[in-house]
Amino acid sequence: MSKPGLVVVTGAGGFVGRALVAHFAGTGRPFRAIVRQRSPSAVTRPHFHAVADLATIPDPLLDAIAAGAAAVVHLAGRAHVQDETASDPAAAYTSANVTATARLARAAVRAGVQRFVLASTVKVNGESSEASRPFRPDDPPDPRDDYARSKLQAERELAAICAGTPMAPIVLRLPLVYGPGVKGNFARLLDKVAEERVLPLGAVRNRRSLLYVGNLVEAIDAALDAPSAPSGVHFVADAESVSVPGLLNAIGPALGIPVRLKAVPVGLLELAGRLLGRRALVERLVSTLEVDASTFFAATGWRPRHSLADGLAATAGGWRTRPSI
Repeated sequence: MSKPGLVVVTGAGGFVGRALVAHFAGTGRPFRAIVRQRSPSAVTRPHFHAVADLATIPDPLLDAIAAGAAAVVHLAGRAHVQDETASDPAAAYTSANVTATARLARAAVRAGVQRFVLASTVKVNGESSEASRPFRPDDPPDPRDDYARSKLQAERELAAICAGTPMAPIVLRLPLVYGPGVKGNFARLLDKVAEERVLPLGAVRNRRSLLYVGNLVEAIDAALDAPSAPSGVHFVADAESVSVPGLLNAIGPALGIPVRLKAVPVGLLELAGRLLGRRALVERLVSTLEVDASTFFAATGWRPRHSLADGLAATAGGWRTRPSI
């Protein structure tokens, strides 16, 4: 299975993973796609491999996953869960995001892998940034929940495992990623605009960093191809931040639907969020969360090629053709 420049992609069945392996297939980069379950569409695709839990599978299987690879892009993990069902969420996050990362990293070192790209999250730095002062990689971490704490621990485990070895640890802390097939809060925004509801967000004056998945896959290319490995922690984001009203006003034309915004004072929105048990959601809608991607630009020369309008047009196209429920 060994090929020159082969890249192992874990989480290849997820939102970002599907986009990345499609991108690799289109550009001719050899890859080995690791998924939890082999979908019917992957049955005839020999570069897709189904494995169980990376935190618990035997070491020989981990070694087989990494064998012959030049790089690993580790996307698999337990993402932020809104409606938690696990009896011990902290343990679930630790297993999926810390233990699995550490075990895969050790297997990659044993296999002689040169670069290990870990997808992390801006939430490692906190839930909001100061106005006009985006988060930077050297800012003190301030994770506020089990998910963010587990990603920070995974970053630290990776750095420790790579220390003194030829393998370069490359951590990409990502803001909200959007694109065709996006789910979660971004998909809900699309739904609300499509329903032509009056949205009480017209008075919000915040700034949010976003990342179109098409820009992300090209950033991963840059992390893999830079002549000198961009070791360490970096942020990656679209070129421009956007306010939530600005985002909604851009989603409308992408969907071909008028946007209906009402300027409700932010204080009232925050009060309603507390009373209705939706405080975290309201805070995400009204707070600023920006990142500084300049260290990644400097290390790789990468620049986001796609604009917000480009990304939303592609996202809207995927939203229109989504399977009906």
